[in-house]
Amino acid sequence: ESFEDEEVARLMNEHFLCIKVDREERPDVDQLYMQAAHLISGRGGWPLNAFALPDGRPFFAGTYFPKLNWIDLLTQLVRLSIEDPQTLHNAADQITNGIKATSQAPHKDEALHSVVTPRTETVPLTLHQLNDLYTHYRHRIDFKHGGEKRAPKFPMPAMWEYLLHFHYLTGHEEALTAVNSTLISMARGGIYDHAGGGFARYSTDERWLLPHFEKMLYDNAQLVTLYSHAYQLTGHNLYKDIVIETLGFVERELTASGGGFYSALDADSEGEEGRFYVWKEQDIDALLGNESVLFKEVYHITTEGNWEEGKNILHRKNTMKLHAENHGFQHGDFETHLRTLRQKLLENRSQRVRPGLDDKILCSWNALMVRAYFVASKALTRHSTKSHKPDNSSTLSPAQTFRNIGLQQLGFLINTFLQKDGSLKRNCKVTGTEPSEHKVTIDGMLDDYAFLISALLEAYQTVFNERYITLAHQLTEYCLTHFRDTDDGFFFYTHERSNQLVARMKELNDNVIPASNSEMALNLFTLGTLLDKPNYVAMAREMTTAMASEIEKNIYYHANWGRAALLLLEGPVEVAIAGPDFPTWMELIQYQYNPQVIFTASATESLIPLLKHKHFGTKTRGFVCKKKICGAPLDTAEKVLEEVKL
Repeated sequence: ESFEDEEVARLMNEHFLCIKVDREERPDVDQLYMQAAHLISGRGGWPLNAFALPDGRPFFAGTYFPKLNWIDLLTQLVRLSIEDPQTLHNAADQITNGIKATSQAPHKDEALHSVVTPRTETVPLTLHQLNDLYTHYRHRIDFKHGGEKRAPKFPMPAMWEYLLHFHYLTGHEEALTAVNSTLISMARGGIYDHAGGGFARYSTDERWLLPHFEKMLYDNAQLVTLYSHAYQLTGHNLYKDIVIETLGFVERELTASGGGFYSALDADSEGEEGRFYVWKEQDIDALLGNESVLFKEVYHITTEGNWEEGKNILHRKNTMKLHAENHGFQHGDFETHLRTLRQKLLENRSQRVRPGLDDKILCSWNALMVRAYFVASKALTRHSTKSHKPDNSSTLSPAQTFRNIGLQQLGFLINTFLQKDGSLKRNCKVTGTEPSEHKVTIDGMLDDYAFLISALLEAYQTVFNERYITLAHQLTEYCLTHFRDTDDGFFFYTHERSNQLVARMKELNDNVIPASNSEMALNLFTLGTLLDKPNYVAMAREMTTAMASEIEKNIYYHANWGRAALLLLEGPVEVAIAGPDFPTWMELIQYQYNPQVIFTASATESLIPLLKHKHFGTKTRGFVCKKKICGAPLDTAEKVLEEVKL
């Protein structure tokens, strides 16, 4: 509307130096100028348009401007720069000072309501406070359709991860109901791609029916993790199917041949939003023949359609069991039959013009997906079936396939993004299968480190290769040296050598992706426990304690911090399996949801503190430790599970 208009472009190029920023490649730039927009108008959003002096200090910022308004704004700013440049400089000073002030983290001394336990450790939030927090938040939950009572609706996986963990710790049944209603409604709604798997970015309505059809890697990574955890806790087969189908979509459509995962698929194809994903009734009839009646009933395909111009977004309302009974099927047979019909739609759809692919490979988002593969592999260990495998999985079970993919892709991340000086790069473009054909650019930011550390810790607790915990430790030390603000204990978003911007920001609020600082707090807690580094755990505690009042004010945007508060409330349960049979034991233990548990294992003597002096030759034994006190050695995995339960 504006930037492709010759009149506008001429005006902009004559008077301004115009820079277009990919906010996913340079979120540090986006954060800074978005904060300027908030300070000026009280609101932000995209598209974001910011004006700055040559030194980078912003003097004005806003979001969408219609063409005539944009021309008028440009003209006024040009006139001001000529007639009264001091006004622009004064505005830049004021806004820059405001940015610096608002980017400061809360100081730990402000968390006055934190209490001291008999162990002389501060608890960021007490159990009473956490229960009150849920009571105050519950009125925002849409128990009928899931999510919050609002439109549009974003998945916000961190929020439902928090409530799963809260239920696990407290037994609060309504919290679990909130999670289940959300996950079931999303899985049945139009936000989920019933033909090909995977989730769209958000729903424009309150029922998860009408999506913005863009598919993002980070959403699908976190939702695979969330549905895996929910499957571990509840055993609902729907959740298992969502995990398998979504990772099938990722393997088919977002995986680069040379390694890594692409960032996103556009919403549009052939100039029309959603065209690739929607169906007319006659399309279904022609494709499925006599089976179309059943399919149209299940997925609500009508002549009128629920989308534009008589087109339909596939969605479900009833359980598969009810449909199966109506058509004389056994439940399992009906699921298999529907899967065959959906496969026909997928094959037919593959012949359409595809949405555009954002082929940049981001370290942070890739790490989220790698972590998801490991979580899924553990969740599906006990309940994998050879009748429902992801693409190209040969005879391996889904659990084995997902673990192998996770290891392969983690190797790609390490080999591609990790530099000789211990730093990370952020972005990669793959032009071939050889490492020399991987072009990496942009210094890594805190989320690249935080999520890669998290993926490494998940990898260690899946295959127990100590290389991964060593590398997680090295990256953590690098962050402590080059990103941490020793004044308040939080981490800057950018490396200390990144001095191009007028302020170093801190990412503190959890959103559709958790804040890099909250993820670092979780990493410090886990790594500090595994390596017996009390200073790491103390850092995590201090950070979470400083954020306690913010968690209480708005858990929705501090849900990952909430998880840290839950972990610190009771402390970790440490499980060590020592002996040659540890892989079999772990399969029997890790399929269950145990968010308070940190696992370690080895076949032989290990340098991991919890495993020292715990081996009995060829015998395998398990140890459960709570609050630094370990129980007697246990001789079966089942006994370990019994001890783990809080």
